[in-house]
Amino acid sequence: MSMRLSGKTALVTGATSNIGRAIAEAFAAEGAHVAVSGRSAERGEEVVAGIRARGGRADFVRADLDGAASSSQALAKEATRILGGRVDVLVNNAGIYPGDSTADTDEKTFDQVYAVNVKAPFFLTAAVAPAMVEAGGGAIINLGSWISRLGIPIGSLYSSTKGAVETLTRAWAAEFGPQGVRVNAISPGVVLEVAPGETHPAEVMMKGTPAGRIGTPDAIANAAVYLAGDESAFVHGIVLDVDGGRNAVAVIAG
Repeated sequence: MSMRLSGKTALVTGATSNIGRAIAEAFAAEGAHVAVSGRSAERGEEVVAGIRARGGRADFVRADLDGAASSSQALAKEATRILGGRVDVLVNNAGIYPGDSTADTDEKTFDQVYAVNVKAPFFLTAAVAPAMVEAGGGAIINLGSWISRLGIPIGSLYSSTKGAVETLTRAWAAEFGPQGVRVNAISPGVVLEVAPGETHPAEVMMKGTPAGRIGTPDAIANAAVYLAGDESAFVHGIVLDVDGGRNAVAVIAG
């Protein structure tokens, strides 16, 4: 085992399922002490138990990141305490996805999605990044989305929040990079846990791509390990597409 994150601490939001869980598990497998954050204590403790069973270090921190600055600040404080006084790596993964059309989106939903997907990571980063600077450095990884740059006819609200997150990535790289904190983002494609032999309706969205299939959470986790570790020390402000070629390539079948 390479243990590329040995000695590091990490806070992963939305870490009780899918991409966030895979990132937390991958970080722990690479030697990091991980704060697994989410709303469900039951699912969080399940993730932690699995990590510990494999010899990793993890603790659950319950958080409802509703966009209030106080909620993000409370998570930063508790995660810092649990992780022994510092957060070396922050992964802003938590988010919600309503697939409504624009005309079917009400104001309450609009405000909620921006609160969870943009305000919460904004204020969590604001709480964590200065401490990283004081400690001598760190890494922040944001989760964008392929539909922030390739328009599809549903989910305009969600895609706009991920566009905001990708813009914040570049702005934060400029703001915190010179002070030793690297900020980058990952833009996942269609990523789902699909049972062997099962066909998911979302498969259609990956037709015409080089991969030709839905991605798995571990593909995003592998990218996160790279961006969190020393191998990416010269990488600042990028949005790394891990999407099976969805945004970059069109395969024309003969």
